[in-house]
Amino acid sequence: MSAPLVPQFTFNNGLKIPGIGMGCWIDRSGGLDQVEGMCKNAIKNGYRHIDTACGYNNEQLVGKAIRESGIPRSEIFLTTKLWSADHGRVREAFEESLAKLNVGYIDLYLMHWPQALIGDETAISPEDSPTFVETWKEMEKLLDTGKVKSIGVSNFSIKNLEVLLPHAKVVPATNQVEVHPFLPSFELQKYCEEKGILISAYSPLGMGKPVFFSDPDYAKIVEAHKANPAQIVISWLVQRGIATICKSANVERQKTNITLVNLTPEEVNTINAVHKKPGQHRTLVYPVIAPEGILFGWSYEQLGWPFDKAGVVRE
Repeated sequence: MSAPLVPQFTFNNGLKIPGIGMGCWIDRSGGLDQVEGMCKNAIKNGYRHIDTACGYNNEQLVGKAIRESGIPRSEIFLTTKLWSADHGRVREAFEESLAKLNVGYIDLYLMHWPQALIGDETAISPEDSPTFVETWKEMEKLLDTGKVKSIGVSNFSIKNLEVLLPHAKVVPATNQVEVHPFLPSFELQKYCEEKGILISAYSPLGMGKPVFFSDPDYAKIVEAHKANPAQIVISWLVQRGIATICKSANVERQKTNITLVNLTPEEVNTINAVHKKPGQHRTLVYPVIAPEGILFGWSYEQLGWPFDKAGVVRE
């Protein structure tokens, strides 16, 4: 089928990214074998933005789905990411991802995390080499190869962008972070917009825990539009100018997730305010995988995230 009418957003280098993408992270307990079929169905259902990563261990399957889709490569926007254990070998890691994907080039290559790891467990401190500034300088060199069109970052706070940007010859095209009604990231989005960096959102449904669906004000908006609850949050993000990565292997959900709803300014303001309710301003992702407030060896403080150990935003 032809692609639905999904807005495109423009990077600081003039290139465009589709406003809705299919995320390819799947818990290994769910079976990596799902990824190829999920991507093929997504492309059939009109998705033209596919988001994967070296750390997802599925680049080969994603590339196969793209090659066999029947859609011209030029019509599909593909993102993959540098894993933290590869900060000291950026060119080699990039070439490995490119070979696994086997689709000619990569549209967007992201530094998945600011912290570097030795192996997959031991983190290097922010001051030790390779720092994320050193890693970024190596990523900038990839643009000269012609094999990647844009580079960006993921999971960067204002604190760490303030460290990176004075040393960057190339301003990141995007910063991919967790965004949803409980963690709207207004301050981060404003900062990034001032620097020419597009925000993109992962886990807009809270990594399968969309607890904001039960918020009565949110539920009223869903009912007013006779919509799927996920449609409302995706539409809210896209209307904010945020490229949104959502994931579903369910064909019908794929179709509804990419079908946008036109929210009124009043409805947008209502969703904007959901996080202000007591105890609701919080991450829905990291208390689960970082219950002690330590994520891949760095504290929330080092990451520059405003969470306490319970994942609640400190006011």
